[in-house]
Formats: sequence, structure tokens, C-alpha cells
Amino acid sequence: MSVLSAPSRIAFLGDYRPRLCGIATFTEDLCESVAGEATGSDCYVGAVNDRAEGYDYPSRVRFELQEKELDSYRRAADFLNFNNADVLCVQHEFGIYGGAAGSHLLALLKELRMPVVTTLHTVLQNPGPDQLRVMDELSKLSDRFVVMAQKGVEILREVYDVPEAKIDLIPHGIPDMEFMESSHFKAQFGVEGKRVLLTFGLIGPGKGIEHVIEALPEIVRRHPNVIYLILGATHPNLLAREGERYRLSLERLAADLGVDEHIIFHNRFVTLADLKEFIGATDIYLTPYLNEAQITSGTLAYVFGAGNAVISTPYWHAQELLADGRGVLVPFADPGAIAEAACGLLGDDERFEKMRRDAYAMGREMVWPSVARRYLASFQQARADREVTPRAAFAEWTLHRRAPALPPLRLDHVVRMTDGTGIFQHAIFNVPNFHEGYCTDDNARAFILCNQLDELGDDIPSEVLGKLSTTYLAFLAAALDYESGRFRNFMSHGRQWLEDAGSEDSHARALWATGTGAGRARDTGHRRLSAQLFETGIPAMAEFTSPRAWAFCLLGIHAYLRYNPGGERIHATRELLTGKLVGLWRNVATDDWPWFETSVTYDNARICQALILSGQWMPDPEALEIGLESLRWLASIQTNQAGSFRPIGSNGFYHKDGARADFDQQPVEAQAMVSACQEAFRITRDPKWSVEARRAFEWFLGRNDLGVPLYDFATGGCSDGLHADRISENQGAESMLAFHLSLAEMNHADQLIIHPYVPETF
Repeated sequence: MSVLSAPSRIAFLGDYRPRLCGIATFTEDLCESVAGEATGSDCYVGAVNDRAEGYDYPSRVRFELQEKELDSYRRAADFLNFNNADVLCVQHEFGIYGGAAGSHLLALLKELRMPVVTTLHTVLQNPGPDQLRVMDELSKLSDRFVVMAQKGVEILREVYDVPEAKIDLIPHGIPDMEFMESSHFKAQFGVEGKRVLLTFGLIGPGKGIEHVIEALPEIVRRHPNVIYLILGATHPNLLAREGERYRLSLERLAADLGVDEHIIFHNRFVTLADLKEFIGATDIYLTPYLNEAQITSGTLAYVFGAGNAVISTPYWHAQELLADGRGVLVPFADPGAIAEAACGLLGDDERFEKMRRDAYAMGREMVWPSVARRYLASFQQARADREVTPRAAFAEWTLHRRAPALPPLRLDHVVRMTDGTGIFQHAIFNVPNFHEGYCTDDNARAFILCNQLDELGDDIPSEVLGKLSTTYLAFLAAALDYESGRFRNFMSHGRQWLEDAGSEDSHARALWATGTGAGRARDTGHRRLSAQLFETGIPAMAEFTSPRAWAFCLLGIHAYLRYNPGGERIHATRELLTGKLVGLWRNVATDDWPWFETSVTYDNARICQALILSGQWMPDPEALEIGLESLRWLASIQTNQAGSFRPIGSNGFYHKDGARADFDQQPVEAQAMVSACQEAFRITRDPKWSVEARRAFEWFLGRNDLGVPLYDFATGGCSDGLHADRISENQGAESMLAFHLSLAEMNHADQLIIHPYVPETF
């Protein structure tokens, strides 16, 4: 191996000041410290913006990317490649990047040439499905991981199968402060002669501050000269959602307990210089956090390293840092234990001083210059490892090896087709057709789309997406007849229901949508209402006879169970419907007709998708194999001689021992194939499934029998079908939503798939 020189161009990616968050502060401190230790190296930053106007960044920031705009991640990759960065240091936390579980980041990383060292600010012991997929890909794309606690090393090794040799344990950096007596700083804050307790950082419910306030009456009774200082602004995201509700609840609690004269709220984000003075005035630092699974706390590191006595709940970082008597650990949400610990320290000067000095001594290993040197060693190791196993050259990302770019999201026609009641069924050209009114089918599809887009984090104003989502869910709520437990389907433009109960398929689509909302909606009200509608409507499924209704309901059940344990009825319904589909297969399928019915009609791939999901998650190996086998056959009969997707036509469908109809081709068939193939890929990791999904999606864009795109790039609409000689000129809701749902699926997969694009067939 050749001897590598120190990296001359070091790039950092993450939030950055003046953005107000802990990772922004960390990125700035790390970059400046590395620059100070790597004399002669050019250190620069790519900053992640959470608002369109960005921030007034310092000169260190050379490029910016928009959190929710996928293309900006690819542009950032181009910038880094063309500027020949020697190494990229990524600050990772799921919530700071766009996409499901921050998956937009993967679109950047998979196109880079240089080594990548990723600092993990969160390491989850029990990740959700999307978080697990992102971490799996992040492990493939990162040359090294940095974690700040030994617990992080253990979780990476045991949960994510990351080799320990790939992990560097480097503590959270801290400013180098002198060891001083608190009396030196107290006078300037008007608390001379007081014993000061401090909690600082962005304020939110997870900080557990209410439990310290509840402990104060006992602390004040025994030590009347105590002041509790709560330093920090409310977290910006919480402020946007709820305003100062949490802070005001703390103030009311203090007044009710009669300790408001012993509490100071300092509601602002302080500079490092100010923070040092607040820390200097502190006697005891309190971190009463409520979540054990916190792998690092910058505020804890700062105060501990400055030589302060600390009382903390036993989240992971605190357990390690405060072990061996370097601090006091108390149970979660236990005001009595907090009071006892605080009074114990305030009444024992010898123990108090020893704890401070032991903390300060250990903190010398955590000062930023020392941390920066360890990062530089990690960068060097990543570069050395890359020489042994180099990544493919950028020049190999030709169109043959790289999937074509996806169209940008454009919801103009979705908005145009929606009024205060719901989304209209049909359009005349691109104009809503009032005469045909609304239907549950399309409002269900539209609600699923809103949840997918919200989860993906696409760059849509939250107020626009929130309004659309609320409208569609309100329609579904109105569609349910609570007495019969059935969803109605058709509504006139005058808001009159045109039937007592809709078709089995429309009822099941409503369950699919409400199950999705119950499992995926981030809005609490939407999630609860969705669950209520889903649980009310599911009993009717026991009597249904439509295989597609069974499949749609199974898709809703799996979405519901994603974040809900589910009751006995829901699990029983999943087993019942899965068994019905498997029974159809056993009765009908043959070697030359591996299908569930004697005809292939509409929304065909949804049956395969439902069995793939049930087979994986019940689990039921037979159901999984049937789902995959039937989908393989469906893919084979829906590919024309040119290799393009050709769905079964609705003008006659395809009957066993008969001729198949090639036209009229419907957008919902392409959408169903995209979704089913992506599900097959997620479960099997066989790249051929992602190729089949891409083939079906490109049908919308012109890779079809006529070579004409159905998607209207100008309006965001989609033609209602492909005829033998032309496309339909109308752009109704079903077709438009089929395209946008497919695009959302492809965007999600495009962030996760890192293999090259090699078109093949089964």
C-alpha cells in the first residue's frame, strides 16, 4: 500500500450555523477544529437547508442543498466530484435529510468518488423498516462510521452487522474551558450566593424538564437558595407545529407548585461565548431526558467536560460518561429521585468537588483539537481502505449503467382537480368534469399519495400537502356509513351520495387508504381518524368475494400494522384473506397458467403484491412464493417484443386459452406493476425486480407500444389510457394518481437502490 499524504481537500456535509440546531453547531465546530489541526488543508462545507431561502452562511459553506429536493443531492454529488474532494465527512441523523428516513442522502452518496466517513448522531437499536433499509445502504456507501459512545459500536455490530474494524469511537467534541469556581460568573447573572441548577439545549417535551420542576419543592425546602435555570429556545420544528405550548405548561406547573420564584427561563439560542459563562455559573447540570435510546448528547458533553457535577437519567450516553461516580444517574420520570440526588450533592461538598474534578480530567480527552486529530486519523484510514477497494470511476456512470433521471414532482393537476369536497373523478381534457362528481376510489388513492409524499419529504409546501390530505381524509370519513360499516363510493357534485354502499373494491380501497393513514400519517389527528375508519370498516371484509378487494384490504392491513400492533380481528382478517388468495391459486393455477383466475383482468399485480407482503410478514413461505411466481409470470406476459411494458388491455382482457387484449392499456396497470415489483425487490433484493419496476414506470413516459408519453409534463396530468392508435386526451383522477403514486414509489426506490441499471428480463 502506498503512503498517503494528508487530505488536502476535506468536505463536510450537514446542518450549519446560523441554522439553530445541535448538528449545525457540531458541524461548524468539527470543521473549524479539523481546519486548525490540518494545516494547509482546504476544509469546506455543504449545508442542508430546511427552508427555501436558506441562511446567511459564512465562507466555509461552498454549496447548499435543499432538504426535500432530491435533485439538489445529485447536484451536490457533482460538485464534490468535480472539485476533487479527498474525503467527505457526513453528519447523519435521520431527520435532517429528505425522503423516508432521510433516504435522499443516499442519492448523493452513491454517486461519489471520494471516501466517505459518516458520523452517526443517532444509532437506533430498534429501527423501523425504512430506517433499517437506509442504514443498510449507508453502511455500503460509507467507508467508515464514527460513533460517540461504546453503545453505538455494539449496536452497529449486533443490529446492522457492521464490522467493528470499520467503526471509530470518537467522543463528542467540547470547547476547552478553564476549571473555575462558579462564584466567578454568578454575579453577572444576579444569582450570587445561590446554588444554580442548569438544563440547556433546544426545549421540547422529550427533555423531561417537568420532572425537575416537580422535584423543586423538596429541593427548595432543604436548600432555599436554589435557582433552576432553563436555558434554550424551543426547538424550531416544535415551535412551528405547537408554538410555546410546552414552555407555557412548564411555567404553569412552576406556579402551581409555588416554585416560580426559583426558576429562570432564558428563551434564546446562546452563542458559545455566552454558553461558557452560563456553564461557569452552574453548580449542578441536570439532563432529565425521557428516552434511553440517546446515543449522544452534546449538551451533556459540554457541561461534563467543563467540570460540572451532573445528575442525569440513564440514557445511553449518560450511562457511559457518568459511570464510576463521575455523575449521578436517576430513574426516568422520577422527581423524588431527582430531589434526593440534588440534595445529596448540595449537602456534600467533598463529593461535589471530587465529581467536578474527575469530570474535568476526563474532559481533556474530549476537547476539540484532540477530537479533530482523531477524525483526521479516521479520514486517513478511509483513504487507505479505498486504495485497496476502489469505487468504480465516475466515467462508468453512463446511461447504460445508470437509470435515467425521474421527472420532477408536479402537482398542478392534482390541485386543479380538487375542491373543498374532494378530488373529481373525471376530466374533459385537463379540466375537471363536475357532472361526474366524486368517488371514494379516487379520494382513497389521493390520500395514499399525500401520505407517501409526506413521508418521502418531497419539496411541497406543508400547508398545500396538509390541506389536500385533510380534504381526502374528510371525504373518506363522510363516505363511511357507521351503521352498516360500509363505505359508499359515488357522490354527486351537489354532495349527495348516489348509493347506500359502494362496490367491494371501493370499500377495500378505502381500507387500504385508511390503513395507510393509520400507519404512516405524521399528523396525529389524521392517524387517529384513519385508524377509527379502518377498524370500523374491516369487519365487512369477511363476506367479500372479490379477489382484488381481498388484495387491497391486505395492503391496508400491512400499512396499518407497520406502526400498530393490531387487534385479534385484524390479524385474523389478514390470515383469512391470505388463505382465500392462496386457495384460488391452488384451485386454478397450472404450469402454463400460473394465475389465480381463469382470466387476467385489472389491477392484476396487486394480488401478487398482497401475497408477497403477507408471505414476508405473517410469515407464510407458501404465500410469498406464490406472490413471486405469479408476479414473474405477469411480468413475462406484459413485456412486448421491443422489451417495453405492455399491460393487459381492458378491451377484452386475457382469458385462459383465448387471445389477450393489447388495448386499451390503463395507467393503473402500470402503477400496480411498479408497486408490486418494488415490494418484491425490497424483500428479495433481486435487482431484476427493480428493472421490471423501471420498465413499467417508463410506460408512462413513452416507452410503450406507440412511443408516446401519457404523462403531461406541462400540467402534471396523465392520459386516461393508451389506445391502438392514440392516447386518450382526457386526464382524469385515476390516471393522474396512478402516475404520481408510481413516481413516489420510484423516488423512494431510487434513493435505496445502489446497483447499476442493467436492463434484463426474467
